[in-house]
Amino acid sequence: MPKAIWKGTTLAESDNTVVVENNHYFPAESINKQYFKDSNTHTSCPWKGLANYYNIEVNGEVNKDAAWYYPSAKEKAKQIEGYVAFWKGVKVES
Repeated sequence: MPKAIWKGTTLAESDNTVVVENNHYFPAESINKQYFKDSNTHTSCPWKGLANYYNIEVNGEVNKDAAWYYPSAKEKAKQIEGYVAFWKGVKVES
């Protein structure tokens, strides 16, 4: 089962991830919300839409904008709408 891990802490775990552009997108209900803090960062993808970001905080350490999601994905990316993906040192293991 895919898991997203940072600093030895499991941030998300699910058998229902969707892989897009080599990123595992985890269902929103599979994330451990206590580690996620809303960020003011937004980026735009021509085919996925506008992404929102989370800062990850574990034991007082912050990984800025280490997770993102598309709250209102464009038509071609509807399968990942609301799902959360990771980067910046967050390891996804199967």
